[in-house]
Amino acid sequence: MEITLEKIDLLRERTGVSYREAREVLNETEGNVIEALVLLEDRKGQWKQDLHTWKQEMSVKGTEISAKIKEALHQGNVNKITIKQNGKKVLEIPVVLGAIGGLLLPELAVLGLLGALFKQYTIELEGEEPPAGESGRPPQDQTGRETH
Repeated sequence: MEITLEKIDLLRERTGVSYREAREVLNETEGNVIEALVLLEDRKGQWKQDLHTWKQEMSVKGTEISAKIKEALHQGNVNKITIKQNGKKVLEIPVVLGAIGGLLLPELAVLGLLGALFKQYTIELEGEEPPAGESGRPPQDQTGRETH
């Protein structure tokens, strides 16, 4: 497969690697973006413990799923979205694959959501930095003690 600037930009945007790193990993995967993302994810695991991770859960109706996912993608710091119903995992997608799939096959995304319109779901978002406007730490009072 051909290595293009668009592929390099996509890797840089999604993973934060340099142009050189993006080009090298695309060379290793013969231009396959998805394989490059997986390879970078595997490598990232070696230093991931240094990053601050967060998880957020919200309960939504089926009609709200699409809006909440779009909002999460807009934040830009979400790595994985999990949708659960009654505590059971219904769908789990890495955001990179979800965004690519949503761009390539929007009809399937809409059809998948139509079946869930009137049910109650839990959306679980995971990322490596706190959501916008949040510190990622437990709430503290004025003295700096954690409050629960």
